[in-house]
Amino acid sequence: MNAKDTGGISFSTVAELYDMIKNEDDLQIVDVRETSEYGSEKIKGATSAPLSRFKESSRRIDRNRHSYIICQSGKRAENYAEQLLENGYENVSVVKGGLKSWIDAGYPVEKGGSRVWSLERQVRFTAGLLVLLGVILSFVFNPMFLILPAIVGAGLIFAAVTDTCGMAMALARMPWNQKC
Repeated sequence: MNAKDTGGISFSTVAELYDMIKNEDDLQIVDVRETSEYGSEKIKGATSAPLSRFKESSRRIDRNRHSYIICQSGKRAENYAEQLLENGYENVSVVKGGLKSWIDAGYPVEKGGSRVWSLERQVRFTAGLLVLLGVILSFVFNPMFLILPAIVGAGLIFAAVTDTCGMAMALARMPWNQKC
């Protein structure tokens, strides 16, 4: 395996993971996306362990097997892996590029029956809706409603700078995102 080791976290490519799956190596794929995302598409055999519920979901991980942590693009997987390492887990690798890279490489995924939009799509919809609502309300009722789009814009800038998204974290806790 050509995993790159950085700060205690090992990284693997989707090609390396696919080869290990084909060779039936003793591994586990840990999908840290939210339940609704996992329900829409996943790698066959992956275990759902949402980052937003780390304390509960990390109990599903077998400490004796090598864990390949995957999310949509990689950021949540790194965060999850860091927390696993802090809690004494070993043999943890983050899959670079996440499920997006897996799909782009043409590797198979299982499609689920979940009709819930991805968190990214929910964030775009909610942000757009709040901006539009603020503009309409400012024309109809009071220009002070322009504060709403300003807050959304500031939140998006903060999300980009810090590579975290408060709106996504809030949406992940919504009831429709809890069960497939």
